[in-house]
Amino acid sequence: MKAPTPLRLGALAAACALAVPLALAPPDTVRAAPLAQVDGARDSTGVNGADPSVIRIGDTYIAVKAAQGGIIVRQSSTLAGTASSTAKKVWSDTGDLGEVWAPEIVRDGGRYYIYFSAGRSGAHRMYAISSASPDSGYSAAQKLALPGDKWAIDGTLFTFSGQRWFVWSGWSGDTNVEQNLYIARMSDPVTPTGGRYVISQPRESWERVVGNPYINEAPEAIKDPNGQLHIVYSANGSWSDQYCLADLRLRAGGDPTYVWDWYKSNGCLFGSHRETMMSGWDPTLYVDGPGHHTFALPDGDINSSPPSGNRFPTMFHSVPKGTPYSWSNRVWYTGTAVWWGSTTYRRANVPGAETNTGFGLKFFE
Repeated sequence: MKAPTPLRLGALAAACALAVPLALAPPDTVRAAPLAQVDGARDSTGVNGADPSVIRIGDTYIAVKAAQGGIIVRQSSTLAGTASSTAKKVWSDTGDLGEVWAPEIVRDGGRYYIYFSAGRSGAHRMYAISSASPDSGYSAAQKLALPGDKWAIDGTLFTFSGQRWFVWSGWSGDTNVEQNLYIARMSDPVTPTGGRYVISQPRESWERVVGNPYINEAPEAIKDPNGQLHIVYSANGSWSDQYCLADLRLRAGGDPTYVWDWYKSNGCLFGSHRETMMSGWDPTLYVDGPGHHTFALPDGDINSSPPSGNRFPTMFHSVPKGTPYSWSNRVWYTGTAVWWGSTTYRRANVPGAETNTGFGLKFFE
């Protein structure tokens, strides 16, 4: 397949004038940079790995990662600078919880919360630690009493319409058939209330290219300039270069617990295979299998996303093109996300299903 050609500035600016309220920078200014290369060194406790999570507090970026038998925190004045900043261990698995995966840092009520999954095999559940400081003084791990008490990973907290919500990837039952996305209300940052509700299942053809199991995971919430809620997630197996980012958009005034109020992008919005991309979206030029991203928002607050501008920074993990795709070759990258207007999502494989038009997202390397 012929490699796609990057948009030239004139064409890009013209497209933006129709689709989004602000002009974009030239593609060269938003090309992804692998953090290990930005800082000239690879650090086994940080940038070589998966599942970045970053928030911005004032002028400081705070990143967390599972490493050293626990969780480490890095702080830097720049997003890329998290590669060379000192890693500080803030929590150790002294209770032998098992494999620690994908910590996610959130700020709520002036306090920092790090959510992570821990366990072995089918025992993975979500836990939380908290502190008044981003890099010290964290509490002991507390297991979240998620409704159903099933296998759960990649959980994160956000507030939308005055209500705290928790969204995660999990199993419907006790066997590893597929990973769905679930949502539940929270009465406070560590206390779920009510039931769990499925909002996405990997049932579209483009998210079933790689299976055993089929996967929807790594959900990240963000609010668009119209005030609509989005959950951007990773589809296809993370062990494959078919891994990609896709989007769920909640209809205006919709109920986050009602699956049919969510509309799914009709293909990957950020991926390395043209055949799985949504129409009008191009595959990556420099990396393979981008996924498990983070939006580096002020205070980590989705309600800050429209004021942060039409362009905002992201991080994701991927493998450089030309490098064999494997978990051990994943690297954290910086990138840029852009709100893209007048984007229509349709429910595939549902005859006569209605459509929904609103903001989508484009991701730039």
